[in-house]
Amino acid sequence: MKRYPAIFVDEILVATPKDFGWYGKGEGEGEGRYAPLKSAQSHERFRGDLSKILRLVLAGRTADARAAAPSQKTAQIAELPALDIRDLAGKPLTKADLAGRVVLVEFWATWCPPCRGTLAWLGELQKRHGAKIAVVTVAIESDAANVQQVMRELNLPVIAAMGTPELARSFGDISAVPTLFVFDRGGKTAGVFYGAPPALHAEAEALIARTFKRSS
Repeated sequence: MKRYPAIFVDEILVATPKDFGWYGKGEGEGEGRYAPLKSAQSHERFRGDLSKILRLVLAGRTADARAAAPSQKTAQIAELPALDIRDLAGKPLTKADLAGRVVLVEFWATWCPPCRGTLAWLGELQKRHGAKIAVVTVAIESDAANVQQVMRELNLPVIAAMGTPELARSFGDISAVPTLFVFDRGGKTAGVFYGAPPALHAEAEALIARTFKRSS
């Protein structure tokens, strides 16, 4: 097997491709919580973790399930990493260019159907908040021509760039798309959202509103 999925129970991220030892295109295989998957011990560990989360969710204990999910124990980055990228038009973008604004960084892929919905929503956020926020969309594991096509079709007022394995690693564990990072005006991490669960928009917008209040 060359590729592993991200495993969700409802909106709760249980396992990422890295948990199975898969680290992205061109990166090869390595260690992970359930690697090597061919071993009986890894199968038992994965079944045990998945069963635990399923039981909690079915019992209505969503908060406990979220806290118990192994992937939630992955350390989040503390602040917006240094950037040295170019947008799709070739214009350079650095961390300094985003200073003083709430920054949203969305990792997505052209082969991810839910990503189009989140991109459209992020475009609306950019229009609504104007210069107070900066939305940066980073395409990973995607062909540049396909990324250009999606951005033309959606016609969004956001910064769009191609991602590299090095850039993705600087943000930590980018193992599911979409993944949305929210940074406050000082560049500190305010929150991270994995996948596109039903409550994503409401929860992210509430976080952004709180971030505005804290930094006003």
